[in-house]
Amino acid sequence: MEGLELTAFQIISSVGSARSCYIEAIQEAKQGNFVKAESLIAEGDEMFVEGHDAHANLLTQEAQDGPGSTLSLLILHAEDQLMSAEGFKTIALEFMDAYKRIESLEQKIAKK
Repeated sequence: MEGLELTAFQIISSVGSARSCYIEAIQEAKQGNFVKAESLIAEGDEMFVEGHDAHANLLTQEAQDGPGSTLSLLILHAEDQLMSAEGFKTIALEFMDAYKRIESLEQKIAKK
């Protein structure tokens, strides 16, 4: 495996790991482990950047070589995974905020 296939798998692997971190961050936040959740978001961001950079390199290569580069289902899948991971990060951050608010409200109620 080389070239385009290798890059596609690099994107899929990196952003798949990022998405897993984002999902795990939601689970940690649900348990009230906000420091761990934030750490998982940061870890996911590092993995996402690796995948995003590989994708950006493909775009740069196509811009330099002109249209006609090979477009395959594998590349389409890699791009789909990239966008999915980005969406999961947004969702994870929203869930974390919601769980923080719930915990804060529960603490206020418990003090009464």
